Amino acid sequence: MKKEDCFYLGKIARKYSFKGEVILKMDTDEPDIYENLDAVFIDLGKNLLPFFIEKSLLQKGNQLRIQFEDVTNEADADVILKSDVYLPLNLLPKLEGDKFYFHEIIGFDLEDVIFGIVGKITSINDKTAQDLFVIEKDGNEILIPMIDDFIKKIDRKNKKVIVETPEGLIEMNINN
Repeated sequence: MKKEDCFYLGKIARKYSFKGEVILKMDTDEPDIYENLDAVFIDLGKNLLPFFIEKSLLQKGNQLRIQFEDVTNEADADVILKSDVYLPLNLLPKLEGDKFYFHEIIGFDLEDVIFGIVGKITSINDKTAQDLFVIEKDGNEILIPMIDDFIKKIDRKNKKVIVETPEGLIEMNINN
């Protein structure tokens, strides 16, 4: 399985017992939909390897206590500790309306209701305090804050994200 065919679910945060149980800290607002997984992919080096789940139990918040089939002691658990955990993209719940996954809007046009087509969304910068749409227009990079109040519509059919930004924001970004 390749990383680009998967989504990040979380990280093996710590060991839970001497029998190899671990705690998966999930990066999700809806941890309960991942409570009864059969398997996950764990990033070990340059490979995503499948690990089959013997049993799991949702803990407080977004933590899932997992006993993997072939992880039966603390030494086995140490091997996967702090590793990233992934699932295939087809297991992502479908979002509707104006909710979206970052990966799904890459390649969409960003259109402002006043300015018009700004450009193509090439990526999302989530490394800053405010997530940003990264847009390419005529070889230039334009950054637009991903603020809920700005996002008016996700048009999946026409591959557009329609926004309404404050007057001058887009022009200011284009002229930089």
